[in-house]
Amino acid sequence: MDLVIRQQLSAAQDHQDTQALKNAYKLIKSDNQGKSALDSSESFSSDLYVLCAEQALQLGYQEISSDCLQMYFKGRHPVNQFMGRAYLCQGQLYTPLSTDNLENFEKFVMYLMKALDFAIHDPRYYFLIYNSSVLYWQIVRPYLKPGFRYLLIPSLSQIVTALNQAEEQDKQWRAELMIELLECFLDASKMKEAVDFSSTAAAFIKNNVPDKYQHIFTLMVHHKLMNTSQIEEDIQSSVSLSVIYKIQTIKSQLDTNEFPIEATTSLNTVFELLKQYGEDSSVSVLDEKIPLLLELARLSLKLNCTQLAFDCIHDLKRAGIEEPGKVIEIECLECEYEVQKLGTKIATYTKGVVESQLKVIRRLEQALQRAVRLGDPSVIQVVCATQWNLCLPLLQHNLHQHVRKPLISVAEILEKIDSLLVLLRCQVHMEIAHIEEDEDRIEAAMEHFQKAIYLDNNGQYQEHLKMAFHRLHLCTMLYKSPERLEDQAIMMIEQAKKGKQKDSVRKKRSLLVNAGLALAPDAFQIVLDSENEAKVSSGKCRSQISYLCAKAQHHTKSVEKAEGHLKRLGHGNDKNRISLWADLAKVARKQGVWDVCRAACRFCLLYDDTQVRKVPQSKKLQKKKASTIVMDDNRGGSVQMESSWPKRDLLRTLAEIRFINAEATIHLLRLEGIQLNDHAVLPEDTSQHPTGYISKLPEQDPEWMTYSTWIDHLSQYAMENFLRAAEMGEELNEAWMVHNAVVYILNHNKHLIASGRQREIVESLQSLLIAMKNTGHSGNTVVLVMLCNALARGLILCWIPVLKIDEKKKIDAATDKMDPNGFPDIKAALEVCEFALNLTNGNIPSELVPIVVRQHIIATWVKAKQLLQQQIGHKLGTDDENDDGQNPITKVLVALEMYSCNGLGLMDFTVLSLSQLVKMTLECNWPDPLVELQTLTRLTHFAYASHDHEIVMTCSQRALQLGIKHTRAFLTENQKARQEMLSTAACIQGRSIMENLAGKKHLRLAASKAFVQSARYAGETGNCALVMLAARYFWNACLPFIGSPSDREQLKEPTETILKNIIKADKNKQGTKNMLQLHQWPTKDFQSSESLEGHFLPGTEEDLTLRTSLYGLLFHMYADKSDWETGLKVLDEAIQVLPRTKHRLLIFKHMVIVKARLGRNFTMDIQKFKDESENYLSHMWHRLAPISKGIVGQLTCYHNAIEALQKQESEWQKVDYLMEFAEWLYCNQFPLNGVIKHLDWAIDILLHMKLDIGPFEEEEKNIKQEIPSPAKLKVDFGVNVTVTQTANEDLRNIRQLEMLFRAHTLMAIISGHSSPFHQQNCLMAYAYIIRIWQVRLFQGVCLL
Repeated sequence: MDLVIRQQLSAAQDHQDTQALKNAYKLIKSDNQGKSALDSSESFSSDLYVLCAEQALQLGYQEISSDCLQMYFKGRHPVNQFMGRAYLCQGQLYTPLSTDNLENFEKFVMYLMKALDFAIHDPRYYFLIYNSSVLYWQIVRPYLKPGFRYLLIPSLSQIVTALNQAEEQDKQWRAELMIELLECFLDASKMKEAVDFSSTAAAFIKNNVPDKYQHIFTLMVHHKLMNTSQIEEDIQSSVSLSVIYKIQTIKSQLDTNEFPIEATTSLNTVFELLKQYGEDSSVSVLDEKIPLLLELARLSLKLNCTQLAFDCIHDLKRAGIEEPGKVIEIECLECEYEVQKLGTKIATYTKGVVESQLKVIRRLEQALQRAVRLGDPSVIQVVCATQWNLCLPLLQHNLHQHVRKPLISVAEILEKIDSLLVLLRCQVHMEIAHIEEDEDRIEAAMEHFQKAIYLDNNGQYQEHLKMAFHRLHLCTMLYKSPERLEDQAIMMIEQAKKGKQKDSVRKKRSLLVNAGLALAPDAFQIVLDSENEAKVSSGKCRSQISYLCAKAQHHTKSVEKAEGHLKRLGHGNDKNRISLWADLAKVARKQGVWDVCRAACRFCLLYDDTQVRKVPQSKKLQKKKASTIVMDDNRGGSVQMESSWPKRDLLRTLAEIRFINAEATIHLLRLEGIQLNDHAVLPEDTSQHPTGYISKLPEQDPEWMTYSTWIDHLSQYAMENFLRAAEMGEELNEAWMVHNAVVYILNHNKHLIASGRQREIVESLQSLLIAMKNTGHSGNTVVLVMLCNALARGLILCWIPVLKIDEKKKIDAATDKMDPNGFPDIKAALEVCEFALNLTNGNIPSELVPIVVRQHIIATWVKAKQLLQQQIGHKLGTDDENDDGQNPITKVLVALEMYSCNGLGLMDFTVLSLSQLVKMTLECNWPDPLVELQTLTRLTHFAYASHDHEIVMTCSQRALQLGIKHTRAFLTENQKARQEMLSTAACIQGRSIMENLAGKKHLRLAASKAFVQSARYAGETGNCALVMLAARYFWNACLPFIGSPSDREQLKEPTETILKNIIKADKNKQGTKNMLQLHQWPTKDFQSSESLEGHFLPGTEEDLTLRTSLYGLLFHMYADKSDWETGLKVLDEAIQVLPRTKHRLLIFKHMVIVKARLGRNFTMDIQKFKDESENYLSHMWHRLAPISKGIVGQLTCYHNAIEALQKQESEWQKVDYLMEFAEWLYCNQFPLNGVIKHLDWAIDILLHMKLDIGPFEEEEKNIKQEIPSPAKLKVDFGVNVTVTQTANEDLRNIRQLEMLFRAHTLMAIISGHSSPFHQQNCLMAYAYIIRIWQVRLFQGVCLL
């Protein structure tokens, strides 16, 4: 029977014949049945029980194996190797398939330990110890995951001890197990045991398996298990160990969330050490050098040292490596390098950058396929880890569909090889599930969520994954409504998420409101109605302020109802409800349903106030890096993952809702027409009030104060949310959360910062700076510097003395004394500035900021120094004499700021000469053309102020050339600043030329060209003030040329350019709102100096007067050539662009005259003068008379000129026009009757004038002269003109007498010698001449 059984078992083993196995088992079973336990007789050898059990286990028949072993252990059998083999076989029956089956694992270990205990006592069975160790290592593979290795320590320690005791000759295997045991100690944080064991293991490995010593040395250095003397001894004797020591030291610092100081220098030192291998290409050298180069390249990429990474990759490619696995790893490094070269562009997510990343990802897909064909699990894991790292930036909602295929490939291949990178696999499945969910592939998403749940052994994502899986499960319930209110809310939120863009807001809002009601049926509707204006009751008073007060009270009362929600609800299922409220708030925000968003945020944040803040200090979350290393060994890459566990997830969620709530509150403020941290503006009162009504002051109106207080509370509430989010980021040591809080606050307070009101938020800025110092600035040094600048200015602005200027515009320094109470604030501001300047001084290349950002903090630092009366040394703000990087530029900017601060009544800085400063400026290598242009413009200004014409011309010419050269280099948002500075430089250049004319006419023309250029630049930027300033200086410069037609001609093109740019500036007006100025205090710089400084001729101080004069000048240029048509177009343009003011009268005057010359109808144009005085209107008609074409036109003009004069004070002018009109009628052969009639009208006006009587006229009443009286010479003219008889003696006004003389002389001439009235008119004229003599003679006698 023994032989038959052996034959059957042999057939089963050789041919995998299960039937033969079953036949053997039946024979054994049948022989064993019915046998007493005391019966020791056997019909076959007892070893057949064990052999059958082993064979059954191999063929998958565990029941047969278990039964055979039970039969074996029942009997009494000889003590031989089969006893140990039976224990091993029994242990394999309890093989743990996962870490969840801990009971089976313990049973397996128990039987394995029995086998070891059996074998250790007899050298003949030492081979069982080795077999046990191999079997053990195969079976415990699931427990090699992070967090589970501690379970292996007792059993693995006994195996290592047994192997050592048996003096196993496979020392390579013993070394590997020792290293694994050391890693188990480290994973379990048993550092004392690790230190003790590592020294023993290291000695054994160093002596027996030297090629494994690097591995254990790496662990010991990284975890600081070796003493300094031992390390020094090792690194002095080996280049490779020295390299490993430096690399692991840096990595150890990274693990403690500490950025290595001078990491770049250390890595370069490592690279130099690797060069000691030289060009030796022997196998042994390459085997030692290549892994170190790979490790250095990975670390360089991680620390953003791209140049060093490139050098490492270059050396690796030159090494001529033919091993396929290493070639694939090098390709992975190349791919990572290609993406990292993009730098900060990755965060911009532009089309080109995203396409570049996808191209690299596709290349890695091909590398992954090659790695799969190679079949090396370690290489596969390297490629998968690299692929995951490169996919991370593209996991945005609008981009992650592009990486779905690569991620699925990674997940499938890692699953196929059963990779121990379980956390990576969990994260990959989780992201794939989100992608599938967004694409509405619910079943696929649920499958990936299930896999992620299975792989999440440490429970880091359990709650999130289970909630997500449950949410998707609810989505699959088509015809059944869930019973739980939370589940109902989930379904409604999911429906709202899937809503289409074309769906109405009402439809989306309905779903979201119902979800909120399901979560808080007791209070959600009340809180939501807090913003419902229909619910606001303003009472009997219907004033606008009363309504605003009622709205504020209604909102405050309604939102208070949310506070008792948790007390009524209890604290069951809190985490799930927090997640639901957060989802509701996010969906509402995304869909623009802001009132629901604000209400949901309030309910969500109740848990922050009642749960999170109650966590005792001892239980607060420990600070830990956000990015840790999942896989990092000599052959692998690194996978970035986010440390996450329930408490951290909770805080992150609440922080995100804090941000959303703050934004939503700001949205509510904007609905009220208020910016964040602005105060309410009293609305204009348009209502009617009874007589005697006296309006209240705002601070005396309780209703207005209620509304104003509510607005201030909303701003405070928004700021508290931002600050609380930053506080959470500080608790979690999450730099990005603090960074986001800073960005939010700086952006939403931009208007406040630009207007110099930083003091109002200085406490918030201080807390943010402290948080940023504690957590780091997330790699965004620019934001940190902007925060420091805003804080420093908030501390000093209120303490800067207000300048007082006397009549001579000289600063009264005695009145500008510093308030000593401000010194603590100013010192604090100086410390903040110095912190920012020291951080960005270039010692750490990654902390450099653009010079335009650094310039603002430099300006603040210099002002703080002046306020503290501290001189700045010759190094000008730099710590050394190094002229590399930004140091020379910093010196120039500091010197310029010192110039701008001097002469203000405070301490004056000791400054360099302008010539030295200009030389330094020209020698600098400016990275930003805008800052260079600004610097040159400022130097031009200071040179002009010191009357240094040569420097003015040098700097202004350089500035203008720079502006032309780098036109395209300026960003769109910088174009305005560029044009303004060029305009200023050109204007200062022209002014300097004007001050140095020395009577040279060509220099005056050169100055005018500079002013024209200044106006052109200012017009392009839309700066009306600069255009008009240039126009004024242009007018002053050209004034001597205006009188001559030939000189005027050369001003035609410049004048047209000036006027065009004035129009362009009006059209392109660009506000400077929310633009942070370099200086927010008085300075001597061109930005703060008086723009109208200088002397302007009368008539040009006012903008409209100057523009009108320029149009008049241009018109005269065309009039000089009698080009009336073009001149009329110029006047038409002037009418179109000039506002409707009296300034346009000059233009209308020219227009009427031109139209009269051209014979066109000017009736509508003359109407523009209807509101003018009758003298002016009459003058216009009189001016048109001689130039009008045609007798009828001239007649009409004369007639209107005379008719316009109706007032008594206009009688003299009316007489002149009547006499001139009479002459015109006579010359144009009109009837004499009409001519005489107008002359008689003039005589009648003259005789009836009421003139003042002087002292001479009173004396003259006593003197009688016999002169013929007009009454004696009275003649009937035959016209209906009544002439009142006036005695000659009563006429005493010389002008009146002279006009009468002229009128009668004209009548005599017109009537002719043949007329009977000729002699009479001559005599009358004679009589008036005699009377003139009498009056003059009498006046002369009186004077004597």
